[in-house]
Amino acid sequence: MSIESLILPLLIVIPLIGAVATLFMGGEKQKYAKWVAGVFSGITLIVTLYMMYAGFEDWTVFTVGYDWIDTSSVHIGFDLMVDGLSVLMIFLTALLTLLVVVFSSAESDRANYFHTLLMAMEVGLMGVFMAADYFLFYVMWEVTLIPMYFLISWYGGPRRHYAAIKFFIYTHVASLVMLIGIFAMGWECMAVTGTMDFGFDTMAEIMPATSQAFQVAVFALLFFGFMVKMPSVPFHTWLPDAHVEAPTAGSVILAGVMLKMGSYGIIRICLECFPEGAAYWQWVIIAIGLISMVYGAYACIAQTDLKKMVAFSSISHMGMVMVGIGCLSDIGITFAIFQMFAHGLISAMLFMVCGFTGHAVGTREMPLLGGLAGRMPIYATFMMIAFMASLGLPGLVGFWGEFPLVYGFYEFIKAEGVMWLLVFCLLTLMLTAGYYIWAMQKTLFGPETKKIDLEHVHDISKPEFVALAVLAVLVALFGVWPDAALSFIDPYVDFLVGVL
Repeated sequence: MSIESLILPLLIVIPLIGAVATLFMGGEKQKYAKWVAGVFSGITLIVTLYMMYAGFEDWTVFTVGYDWIDTSSVHIGFDLMVDGLSVLMIFLTALLTLLVVVFSSAESDRANYFHTLLMAMEVGLMGVFMAADYFLFYVMWEVTLIPMYFLISWYGGPRRHYAAIKFFIYTHVASLVMLIGIFAMGWECMAVTGTMDFGFDTMAEIMPATSQAFQVAVFALLFFGFMVKMPSVPFHTWLPDAHVEAPTAGSVILAGVMLKMGSYGIIRICLECFPEGAAYWQWVIIAIGLISMVYGAYACIAQTDLKKMVAFSSISHMGMVMVGIGCLSDIGITFAIFQMFAHGLISAMLFMVCGFTGHAVGTREMPLLGGLAGRMPIYATFMMIAFMASLGLPGLVGFWGEFPLVYGFYEFIKAEGVMWLLVFCLLTLMLTAGYYIWAMQKTLFGPETKKIDLEHVHDISKPEFVALAVLAVLVALFGVWPDAALSFIDPYVDFLVGVL
């Protein structure tokens, strides 16, 4: 067995071993759980980097397959693959898991369970982004829900149980609708070939040749499941509650990677398999994206809680991803994928600084804050980098996620003769700059607040500095060298646009 064929299974097996190891580290051994989780998540990141830069010669797609269920009527495989769409998401998963372990090193409440849940999240997310079989894809999709539910419910804020149940109900019901779509694909495959084969390759050959009515219907089922996960308006209300109540580690994984499962599914499944369905629903996709962009930005203006503001900003930024996907064009899809990656890095920084604000100061309410830059200059620096990156400052990664998307949308609406729709993009960008600059002014600058006691306040610790510094470097690196990510994305988009 070649080393190439081992790499993809290892990305699931290594964090799984880490999850099991930390689970049984109760009692006095709890204090070592963070080290075990750090070692296993670190090894996973090393394997991921090897895969990206040294593992394969001139690769665009790499697959590994093992038979799971193989009968005369049903074929389900433990099939894994990596390509230009999934590789950056796999890297994000490995990176952010390690960084949240480092950032949360002070966690002492049932530390073994806390790190078990983080490692279990990594198992599920790796499985989602590498699955090349729809049955495996759905299993891993559901696996991600369970540890996130318990992260929120066990380690969250005062309304954590409500937020956890709401998160689970919304996303689980949406995934059941998605499951109906997957079974419809399976039955159609059986009608054509005589075997219900859930492999991505088989479905990608059969589904584009099905009738328009079938494509339109199944596209809608799958799209609904994915848009709730992103989340898009009007099915977004679970996200602010989940973020506000989740621990910082949960928020980082949720915003940085889990939301991308929705946009990943739309591109990987809806667009690849149902090009006629995508064309039929194109304006619905764009409308949902535009509404999510503007609504999320407007909602940010009204927030007083830093973390809730960042949560609504995620709805706005993922709405921009939706608009890029809806363009069904080379530039739209390319920079929708890039924005997924960029938002993963930036939102991780945002939720780390917001979480630190709550822990260090005792509140995240902006009307109670002020003048924190004088007390915590390092914290203030990281907050400014994260905010500026998120509002699209040139030189940081957020700019390359936003500006080309707006340009791609401009090209689309120019061809369609509806130039006035560009107002939605411009309004969103103006609002985004407004609420971030306002939040910085209220929190970091101005006279030092007298409403809370700042005598006990301390700047960020060494582990927190390491996690934030790594993200800050990557935000700047990909901001000045976006081709480091685009070189992975381009070959996949060329293939997808050919399908569409």
